[in-house]
Order: sequence, then structure tokens, then C-alpha cells
Amino acid sequence: MTNMKKYRFYNIVLLLSLSVVGLTSCLKDLDRFPENDNTPKQVYSTFDGYKSAVAKVYAGYTLSGNQGPAGKPDVVGLDEGSNADFLRCYFNHQEMPTDETHCLWDDSGVPELNNINFTPDGKFTIGLYDKCILQIMYANEFLKNTGDNGSGKGFTTEEVNEIKSFRAEARFLRAFDYWVLMDVFGNPPFVTENDAFGILPQQISRADLFKYIETELLDIANGSDMKAARTNEYGRADKGAAYALLARLYLNAEVYTGTPKWTEAITYSKRAIDAGYTLKGNYEHLFLADNNLNNNEVILSINYDGKNTRLYGGTTFLINCGSNGDYQTNYKNKLIHYGIFSNANWSGYRARKEFSEKFEANDKRFLFVGANIAIGEHVKEYTYGLATYKFRNIKSTSTVANPVYGSDVEFADIDFPLFRLAEMYLIYAEAVVRGGTGGSRSVALGYINDLRTRASATNIGDSQLTADFLLDERARELYWECFRRTDLIRYGKFTTGSYIWEWKGGVQNGRSVDSHFNIYPIPSSDLMANPNLKQNPNY
Repeated sequence: MTNMKKYRFYNIVLLLSLSVVGLTSCLKDLDRFPENDNTPKQVYSTFDGYKSAVAKVYAGYTLSGNQGPAGKPDVVGLDEGSNADFLRCYFNHQEMPTDETHCLWDDSGVPELNNINFTPDGKFTIGLYDKCILQIMYANEFLKNTGDNGSGKGFTTEEVNEIKSFRAEARFLRAFDYWVLMDVFGNPPFVTENDAFGILPQQISRADLFKYIETELLDIANGSDMKAARTNEYGRADKGAAYALLARLYLNAEVYTGTPKWTEAITYSKRAIDAGYTLKGNYEHLFLADNNLNNNEVILSINYDGKNTRLYGGTTFLINCGSNGDYQTNYKNKLIHYGIFSNANWSGYRARKEFSEKFEANDKRFLFVGANIAIGEHVKEYTYGLATYKFRNIKSTSTVANPVYGSDVEFADIDFPLFRLAEMYLIYAEAVVRGGTGGSRSVALGYINDLRTRASATNIGDSQLTADFLLDERARELYWECFRRTDLIRYGKFTTGSYIWEWKGGVQNGRSVDSHFNIYPIPSSDLMANPNLKQNPNY
């Protein structure tokens, strides 16, 4: 994989003026595209037009609107400063209701996520739902207009093959968005490029959507159009990403369909592992401003550039939401610098006690500061609960005496890892422990100890390699990377009383909550607009 961070799809001039109408009727009349006079016929008359068009499919993950950082969201009705960004909304759904973080703000949409009391009108829930649907619409429109693969237009064989790869990438990104919708909402509306735009889409069951995603990914992973693992340009999907998403899909298959697929999780995590990725030597360097360089661990990332992706979401949000000006001074020798000077230090998110207690003293993955491990009764005081500095807009060459910042000191350069090798190690190990066939327990143990060796944590023996241990190890390795809610649900610990953390369910000592909160509600605005949709139970 070439480290070409400056190859940015969102830097390409977007030529699109597409006739996209609603995947759901509440979105169908929204103007999402830059104003221009180009028609699809003009766009797809040149190879650069095809590249520009697929750029828009990728850009939906990185950008919150057509202007940035605020003022012109790509979905009318969203607040570009908060809930118009995919990663910020996804993070809030996956992390805020769990032991990994708690937010002290009272902003609209925050308390219900903190307390696992989700509502169909939550602003971040609407934001995540709409952004995923928007990105699916981009992919559908691209696929609808590129079915000819550029044939008959005078393109070279190499360009035609590249267009086929573009189409495979768009299909992958659509599968990823449908996976997010399936995981978070269960039963979303469903449309592909073969459906007429402007329809009121039908709702698809979770099990049927699982089958669709699986079929798409298997075709991409085993077909000839998608580029081989580690051969695509930096920030673009290839077969390695397809293997990784299949492994993640199969890991959670029992939740989605009622039928476990541990063997399949072993198969595809191992295919990703064997594709030639390697662990980065320093865990901290995975999350810094130059993490695009010399980083063969990341399989696919969402790419950010402080000069060109200016938004209050993305990794800029991950820095600011947990940073604090006093901590910058008091803990400088640990964190060096957050790397953000302007509009910085929002002092909102910190960990709950039960999560912080999972680390042994010498574990280098424990990138937290603070004086009080527990939030306790001090739910509105930032100094209670530890704060992470996992994401920092400084480069790996930084020292306490000489911090080296990203290209901009208001917006971050850090790329967010959607998939990385460490997750594949953890999937492989869990699937082996849970009884999947075709794997090796000794190999699984080796993978886990490779992670722990990098972290300077104590290696474990075979008797310690249990499912519960792996849940905690996933927390230690993958915190703040949007896994925790899904992991706790897979283990039956998100809503139940089998694992209680402080302020779970909105009470200081924690409590179980009703199981219907294992999935989020469909936004009420969409239900009113589309009579084909039914709300998830008990909302």
C-alpha cells in the first residue's frame, strides 16, 4: 500500500450534478450536491469524471457539508457543527452509552446516549441514520451510471479495469454503510442502484440485510474487480478491507441472524492477517497526525487533512471532546500536546471507572490522564473520570521540548482507522475460543501476546485465553474506535445486569435497562414520511 495521504478524493474537483432523490422520502428533495451545470452524460464522458464521481462516494465519510466547517451541511436539517458528520455520530452511538466514555454536556442528544434512553428524535441518531443513507445514495447513483464500465468511450484497457475497481469500491462502501445501519438500527429501508429513485423504499429485515451484505462482500472479496489487498491507493478500499468487514460481520452473525458463524470469522480474519499487514511498533503512533506514514497496520482509514477537511467532527472532534487546557499544562510530560490551539479543549468526555480499571500498570495503551478514576456523584465535573489523549494532532517525531504539529492547529490531520490488523487478531482469537473450526488456539494465543508485547503488558498463557478475557482485551486495544457497544451486545452485557458500570442507565451505581435498547429507533421523521417503515419494538 502506498502512503499517499495527499491523494485525497475530496481534493478532486467534484463534477457531479446527479438526479439523486430519496432512499427515504424525508430526504428525497434535499440538495446534496455542488451546484454546477454538468449532467451525468458529461461527467462520465472522461476517465477523470469517473474518478471524480467515486470521489463523492468516499467524501461522504470525511466531510460534513459542501463548505465546512459549518453552515452548509450535506443533509438539510442537520447541524454541520455537531451531527452532520459520520464519525462523530457513529462514535457517539458506539461509545457514549458504554463504559468507555461519559459526556458531561447537556446538549440535545447527549443525555439519552449517556443514559441508554434512546429516542426516535435524538439529533445524533437522526444524523447517523441520514448520513449512512446519504452515502448509500451516492454509491447507488455512481453504480447506476457506471454499469458500462466505460466501454465504448475510447478508454484504455487500464482505465476500464480501474473503473471496474471503482465500482467494486463503491459496492464495498455501500455494504459498509448497510452494515452500520443493520448493526445500529436493525431493520433499515433498503434500495440499490436497480431501484427507481423517488420510491418509498421497503424495510428489510436484519437477517435479510445480513445475507445481502454477505453476498456483496463475498463477491467483492473473491471476484476480480477489486484490487488485491495492500495494492490500492492510500485511503481506498481493496480486498483487504473486504476480508476485514466480512470477518467483523461474521463475528456478530449470531446477534444479527440468530446463527453463529465463528468458522467464517476465522476464515476471513485469517485472510486479512495473511495479506501482509504488520503491527506498527508504537501503539501511540497509530493515532497521531502522521499516522499515514510507515503504517502497514491500517487496512482502511477515513482520511483527514487539517487544511482541506475542516469540520467539527472527525478526528478533530476526538481530540477536542476529551481535551482540557489544565490537563495540557499539568500532564504535558505524558501527552506532550493535543495539537489543537484554536477552538480547543472542549472538556466533555471521560471514561467511567470500570473501563479504566481494566489496564495493568505498565500497559502502554492506557493513554489517560486525570486525578480521579471514578466519576461518582460528580457527573458534571470534568476532573472526575479519566480523560484520554489517544488522538493528538502532533507527529510521531514530537518530544516534550519540541512538539511537531499537524498541518493546521485548528483541524486535525489524523486519519481514523476503520479496520486495522489488531482487530483481525482479536476476531480470530475470539472465533477460535468460541468454537470455530479451521483455526489454531496456539496461533490465537500468539496473536494476542503480540498485541500485549507491543503494549508492554504481561503475556498470557493458554488457560487465560477465554472469551471474557478477549472482551476486556478488545476494550484495551480498540477503545474509542467505535466497537464497544457492538462488543457488549455480542457478549450479552450491554443492557443486562451481567455487567454494570457507573451511570449505566442514568443512575450513579448503574443498572440494567430494557433489552430493546440493543438497537436504536428509526427516526420518527422518516416513519412519518414513509408508511412502509415500522418502528423497532418498544419505541
